[in-house]
Amino acid sequence: MAQDIRELFKNEKASHEKMPNKHQERFLEKLDAALPQQKKRSFSWMQIAASIVVILGLSFGAFKFLQPNSGIETPNIEVAETKPESIKTLGDFSPGLKKVEDYYMASINLELSKIKYTPETKEMFDDYLEQLEALDKEYKRLSADLTETGLNELTVNALIDNLKLRLNLLYRLRTQLQELNPSASTDVKQSI
Repeated sequence: MAQDIRELFKNEKASHEKMPNKHQERFLEKLDAALPQQKKRSFSWMQIAASIVVILGLSFGAFKFLQPNSGIETPNIEVAETKPESIKTLGDFSPGLKKVEDYYMASINLELSKIKYTPETKEMFDDYLEQLEALDKEYKRLSADLTETGLNELTVNALIDNLKLRLNLLYRLRTQLQELNPSASTDVKQSI
C-alpha cells in the first residue's frame, strides 16, 4: 500500500478542473455590487470655517487664562507671583515640592477664573474672598517661617494644607453659586 508521494501529486494536478471562463470577472462584479466603494471625503468650506472658529476660541481662552489679572479683582491671592525675593517657597527647596505648589496654585487660579462675579452673588463672593485672604496671610507667614527655620515636615505640611484649603474653599463657592443659579452651572460645564 505504499505509494510514492510524487506520483500522487502529479495525479492530483491532472485531476483538478480548470475554472470556467470569465469566472474571476463575474466574481469581482458581484463583489463590487455587494460592497460599494466608499466615496472620498472632501472638506467643505463649512468644516474649515468651524475648525478655524474652534482654534480661535481655544487660543482666546488660553490668552485670557494666562493673563495675570483675568477680570476678577482679588486681594493679593496670587502668592507665587507677588512674593518678595527674600522669602523662600516650597519650590526653592525641592523640584517635587515645586510641582505640588505649582499644581495647587494653577488649580486655584483656574477655579477663580471660572467663577462668575454677579451683583446677586457679591455678598457670598466677598465672604469667600475674606476667607481666602486670611489663608493667603497665613501662607505668607508660613513661608516666612520656612525661610527662617529651613525645611521641616510640619511647615511643609502646613503650607500644602493651606493650599488644599484654598482650593476646597473655591470648590465650595462654585458649588454654592451653581445651586443659586442653575443656568450658570451649565455655562461652567460647557466651558470645561
